[in-house]
Amino acid sequence: MEKRRWMWLSVGVILIATAAIAGEKKASKTVTMTAASGAVLGTATIEQEKEGGVEIQLSLHGLTPGEHALHFHQTASCIGPDFKSAGGHFNPTAAHHGLNNPSGPHAGDMDNFMVGPDGTAHMTVSNPRVTLEPGQPNSLLSNGGTALVIHAKADDLMSDPAGNAGDRVGCGVITP
Repeated sequence: MEKRRWMWLSVGVILIATAAIAGEKKASKTVTMTAASGAVLGTATIEQEKEGGVEIQLSLHGLTPGEHALHFHQTASCIGPDFKSAGGHFNPTAAHHGLNNPSGPHAGDMDNFMVGPDGTAHMTVSNPRVTLEPGQPNSLLSNGGTALVIHAKADDLMSDPAGNAGDRVGCGVITP
């Protein structure tokens, strides 16, 4: 009888632990990315990582083939045709620009990504310097939100203020 009781107690603990793990959801936001023309370029799903930072899953089409820069910008606005309404790079710590800059990077700086010959990109980009947790330092949801911007060219990962990445060709708003 005692063994049976311990067995059921063990099963109960396992079920409770499994339910708790399954109930843990990572914060995420899916952003619709648009071109200057207003055409939808696809989506970017931003997911909070347990160990900090975020991963951005890109599913894009209609872009020029080649390497492009991707940055978080400071304002939750994507007014075309130039998307300048998104403001500068998300930089709450007033750092210099560039992943390779010894004095940088901005919180919004990220690796470049490749667009295939067919104009599509399906990949994941990480940013360990930001969060989707409201009220936290470097939260993408602070002050009404931010924007995710695709640039026409690759970021040189060094030059202030924006890495010579060229025009803003895609934009998506990230709001709380």
